Amino acid sequence: MSGRDPLCQSRRFRRGAALTLVFAGVLVTGAATGSFPDPADSGRGSVPQDAARATVRPDAVQKAAAEAMADGKSPMEAAERAVSRSGDRWGAVYSQGEYQEFEEALDGQYTGVGLWARRAGDGRIEVTKVQPGSPAAAARIRKGDRLRSVDGTAVDGRPVTEVVALLRGDALDAPTGTAVRLGLERGTRTWSETLRRARLSTDSVTVRRLSAGVTVIRIDAFTKGAGDVVRSAVRQTPARAGIVLDLRGNSGGLVTEAVTAASAFLDGGLVATYDVDGEQRALHAEDGGDTTRPLVALVDGGTMSAAELLTGALQDRGRAVVVGSRTFGKGSVQMPTRLPDGSVAELTVGHYRTPSGHTVDGRGITPDLVAGQRALERAETVLGGLGDPS
Repeated sequence: MSGRDPLCQSRRFRRGAALTLVFAGVLVTGAATGSFPDPADSGRGSVPQDAARATVRPDAVQKAAAEAMADGKSPMEAAERAVSRSGDRWGAVYSQGEYQEFEEALDGQYTGVGLWARRAGDGRIEVTKVQPGSPAAAARIRKGDRLRSVDGTAVDGRPVTEVVALLRGDALDAPTGTAVRLGLERGTRTWSETLRRARLSTDSVTVRRLSAGVTVIRIDAFTKGAGDVVRSAVRQTPARAGIVLDLRGNSGGLVTEAVTAASAFLDGGLVATYDVDGEQRALHAEDGGDTTRPLVALVDGGTMSAAELLTGALQDRGRAVVVGSRTFGKGSVQMPTRLPDGSVAELTVGHYRTPSGHTVDGRGITPDLVAGQRALERAETVLGGLGDPS
């Protein structure tokens, strides 16, 4: 028995998805993770309004942490309890090591084993992708394999975010090189595999061209440099080709990168407004974006935070047809607060809105055209109907 508060432990597990919006010199939403939840995970959904808007003052959390330290107790656990009791759904407390990993993830790096996973309808956890060159790839784990356990903990029925946290070793602050034992199943075969976590790089933006001449730009997360990659991809796309901007499963990232991506398709103007402790601010696109090329944005229930901010801008300003399913609904703003032991609390301080003034938090964004598993095909059809931009 560790003696650790179960409520605090549960909050630490949920950091696998890091569903937060941070101001730390630059605006941030979400975070890349060491092993990724699949956008098809049935555990995702919209957020209750009261839970989404609950807040706690930073000085109250700092006071709780300082008092705990003075009493010889854990400041971090005291802060976690204060955040939990406040009802701030998106508030979180990170150790120094966790916060460093969070920042590294935004630079396109993470510690993990290189697995993407989803929860199937029967509650089983399935591997949906294995990153080339990762520990999982070296162990010959394949797409379609079933993940039965992590370090002896059965994962069936668990939210994918908890499974991600187990793989990363979040509750242990597990660094690169630490071992994690996986229980796996493939057909009638069951076996165990011990992997060592490694520092891996992500390709947050991928570009491919379909046979119909359509260019698909997929953004998995808004890590550092992602916006410039999107702009470059748009410039390199043939003049008459339509673009599908695939934001499905995008859990967020740097808002500055989302604004840069918006600038690829907008000629200046408003991207979003937001408030911090009641002070109103605005984000604007740069001038000179491509405003005539046919554009479809693909979204789903895993589209969150910075990805919703981008989607809302393109939809409200009539720049893109949004296809897919309602987005997650994460539009709150968090501010990091340093605690006495060096840990960091991220606490909700405000919310952002789309150019038309729509609130995303707890509501999400409704697509113009609802589409399910064949959403990409529907997107191609829509692009054909938008006509030749020339």
